[in-house]
Amino acid sequence: MIRLRTLVAALVIVVATGTTATAATSPYAPIDRPGPKLTVPTETLKAALQCSGDFTSTLQPILLNPATGVTVDENYSWNYERAFTAQGRPWCAIHMPAHTLGDIQVSGEYLVHAIRTMRAMSHRKIAIMGHSQGGMSMRWALRFWPDTRAMVDDVIGMAGSNHGTTALPTCIPGLTTCMPAVWQQQATAEFIKALNSGAETFAGISYTEIYTKTDEVVVPAASAGLHTGAGRITNVATQDVCPLAIYEHLTVGTIDNAAYALAMDALNNDGPAMPSRINKAECGRLFHPGVNPANVAMYLSLLSALPGLGSVPLPSINLVGAPQLPREPALRCYTTVKGC
Repeated sequence: MIRLRTLVAALVIVVATGTTATAATSPYAPIDRPGPKLTVPTETLKAALQCSGDFTSTLQPILLNPATGVTVDENYSWNYERAFTAQGRPWCAIHMPAHTLGDIQVSGEYLVHAIRTMRAMSHRKIAIMGHSQGGMSMRWALRFWPDTRAMVDDVIGMAGSNHGTTALPTCIPGLTTCMPAVWQQQATAEFIKALNSGAETFAGISYTEIYTKTDEVVVPAASAGLHTGAGRITNVATQDVCPLAIYEHLTVGTIDNAAYALAMDALNNDGPAMPSRINKAECGRLFHPGVNPANVAMYLSLLSALPGLGSVPLPSINLVGAPQLPREPALRCYTTVKGC
């Protein structure tokens, strides 16, 4: 009877703690183990960060993180950068290598450096906003460099590939070649497993995950949402705010006013976005502030993005000079429970 009671008590403890058994058997790094030293040269990281505005402003600084296949200028120079500049909001944008098609583990180092730099510039917590891969990859920095968590107030993802996608089945190990970031965003990728290990969110950070039900790239669309960990989370489809919203994957993170309204609600209030606060009048706007259909630079940015975007769904075809691999890049040693 005593042994039975002891066993029952042990089971109660495991259930109550929730992560005890998982933590003991996880192949991934503990969530609070200090992150590794950055391997990308410091000068390279500094040169990749473009900043604008007065960082003593009372408006929360924001870091813009680009999507797969595009440069940060192609993604944001004609929309969000213009909007934030008009607000007087300080912002930085990261120029990722290889049109954001390289190893996302390397991109993670650019994000760590950017977070630390912006925190030092502003002396306050920052927000990070990204589209597609850019709506997910900041979480790699937060997961494996725990010091960055106290520097971030808001994470805003637009159609973020937080759990990968089933829409790109053409990357087949041993049969086709694909670019690193394309391999890593498969729903079955080892990268995705490591990213979501331990906890998807962290205390002190508000997560606003915006997606569209018409997404043709991140499939299923709701996989952009986050669910575990101690962060404050809002998972919201643009159609939950504007039932007739039609913008899909590429446009939800570039011109969609419903997504913009949700992002601004998160930036201007404590905690993540609250859909009930969004004025329904926002649904009648075709473009968000900062987007000007008469702006020639917008069309030039879209044209320059076509080679990178066109390379993403096509196996063994590479129009932007990114690495081409026969399989997913190996996980770095710092991601494992043994470490380096």
